[in-house]
Amino acid sequence: MNRIIEGDNLAILEGLPAGSVGLAYLDPPFNTGEARVMERVRVVKGEDGQRLGYGGHRYRSETVSNHTYEDDFDDFPAFLMPRLGAIWRLLADDGSLFIHLDAREVHYIKVLCDQQFGRKRFMNEIIWSYDYGGRTKDRWSNKHDTILWYVKDPKNYVYNYGEIDRIPYMAPRLVGDEKAARGKTPTDVWWNTIVPTTGKERTGYPTQKPLAILNRIIAVHSREGDLVLDPFGGSGTTAEAAARHRRRFLTIDQNPAAIAIMAKRLAFAAPVVERDARVAI
Repeated sequence: MNRIIEGDNLAILEGLPAGSVGLAYLDPPFNTGEARVMERVRVVKGEDGQRLGYGGHRYRSETVSNHTYEDDFDDFPAFLMPRLGAIWRLLADDGSLFIHLDAREVHYIKVLCDQQFGRKRFMNEIIWSYDYGGRTKDRWSNKHDTILWYVKDPKNYVYNYGEIDRIPYMAPRLVGDEKAARGKTPTDVWWNTIVPTTGKERTGYPTQKPLAILNRIIAVHSREGDLVLDPFGGSGTTAEAAARHRRRFLTIDQNPAAIAIMAKRLAFAAPVVERDARVAI
């Protein structure tokens, strides 16, 4: 059964049965030190509009949603590591854990995960690189996130090579027509734009990640019917990717705005929405 749960993810995770999760992906707060805000604005026609538009009609802009959460931790590892430990207990013997962070905290968390889980269980540092937004003039502009991949058992884990989506060669004439038509498999650097501000995928929730990134992770690192866990559900991207790949999902968030967005976005998958639940899998 697909589930959306509102509540403290640590308390909920500790109530789940060990070995029940095939794949866990988490996109926690990045500890930016500021509130994360995303507004959705629409333009409507009205006599009180301040802008003159097509056909002489007047238009006004109005905010249709405003989602905010605080992203400031005195001790970020103290917040995240107990949750990672709880998730590790939930992973199946061939399960994988993906941790999505940025340059502020990823090196601290990587060292702690190596200590807690074992360096041999670390598989990849995946760089998600994007090219969108402004540029700074006093340093190199930050245009990438880091995704750490750990496995429960380095000799037995899910990696569906045949499910990898192929990408174009940068110099197709050098590889020949056959290879160019087939494309190549990505490396540990993934080039993918952010969710466009005007795209159909956009939910209006801060820090929403592209469906393409989660489609790749779920297709390659889980099996049909597996349970996919996202303890920081946010906009519901992980859950949507899981459902469209015929996986089950369990997604958690303590923000009521996130729960409302996920319930609407994931209605096609008929999820059960619960609050402060102890879940039986």
